[in-house]
Amino acid sequence: MAVKMTRMTLTGNQAVALAMKQINPDVVAAYPITPQTEVVQTFSEYVANGEVVTEFVTAESEHSAMSAAIGAAAAGARAMTATSSQGLALMWEMLYIASSYRLPIVMPVVNRALSGPINIHCDHSDAMGARDAGWIQLYSENPQEAYDNLIQAVRIAEDRRVLLPVMVCQDGFITSHGLENLEVLDDAVVREFLGEYRAAITLLDKDRPITMGPLALQDYYFEFKVQQAEAMRRAPEVIEEVGQAFGQLSSRQYGFFETYQLEDAEAAIVALGSTAGTARVAVDRLRRDGLKVGLLKLRVFRPFPATRLVEVLTGKAVVAVLDRAESLSGMGGPVFTEFRSAFYDLSSRPLFVNYIYGLGGRDIGLDEFHRVGSDLRKILAEGKPRQIISYLGARL
Repeated sequence: MAVKMTRMTLTGNQAVALAMKQINPDVVAAYPITPQTEVVQTFSEYVANGEVVTEFVTAESEHSAMSAAIGAAAAGARAMTATSSQGLALMWEMLYIASSYRLPIVMPVVNRALSGPINIHCDHSDAMGARDAGWIQLYSENPQEAYDNLIQAVRIAEDRRVLLPVMVCQDGFITSHGLENLEVLDDAVVREFLGEYRAAITLLDKDRPITMGPLALQDYYFEFKVQQAEAMRRAPEVIEEVGQAFGQLSSRQYGFFETYQLEDAEAAIVALGSTAGTARVAVDRLRRDGLKVGLLKLRVFRPFPATRLVEVLTGKAVVAVLDRAESLSGMGGPVFTEFRSAFYDLSSRPLFVNYIYGLGGRDIGLDEFHRVGSDLRKILAEGKPRQIISYLGARL
């Protein structure tokens, strides 16, 4: 049964910081980086005001922040950090260590382009670059979803069937600094939903001593990786359960993706993050112009929900996948290659086209979606795409 909620106007960063306050983690280790800084800055005010019991660690770099979070989680603490762009890249080594140690660290990531040239605005190259680091990745369309996803992420990460770290992504400046109306839960409701964290194993349990970070060569390294893969394969069940439980609490339902006007569509557009809002308006306009098109907004990128996506997109003639990251010499953007691979073994499958867009924060508007719609019409008429990979909105 849904509980009473409070309406507030917050930026995406403020919404995430509020969720962190309600989660009340044991340890937060942080280093500022634009456009994430407001998250840890706001949370540090909660610490200073005595509104949480969190030990706040001001690290000297993002690498150190993740290292501190790993140490805290290994000792049995509920640990968090936050970052963007170059900060996430500086954590690279530690991302793999966090996941291989099976530590349920939760990290808000405010997506920002990777240098160079230096750029502080949104694309998904930072999180997409870490897509194979063993972290679950959730993407948020707006501040409400960033708030909701962060709360769910803690319960997903800490589930004994999973025990993997989770990134909760939102688009830099577009949602992180954009004010929107939200419905937020009471602190007590969030804490009851999450429960008290009790680590399965900790470095401080003298009665059950363990080793973390041992040398594992040919004899056991492979088995560690298989166990991580098995945990990722179990994660979808937990993500679904947590989404349903949160939906009962908040009346906001969460799954692996969300569809709009997709059921009777001949063509589909796939998008992540804030772009989905523009895409819905574009779908309405394209439908008024006679194109039967729908939207699939992907929320969970890791683990990639291939089977579920095949179920919902089978029967569509063509699927246009939008990527806000460039793989540079790959067979399309990272989201596109996953979608195309998911359908590889089907005898009857949609045609797939890929649009790289919005790099470095470049806006995507209805004109760009009109271009996508025009291409989709041609593909439907001709039975094949003239070009599989295109750059949408770039000066060429």
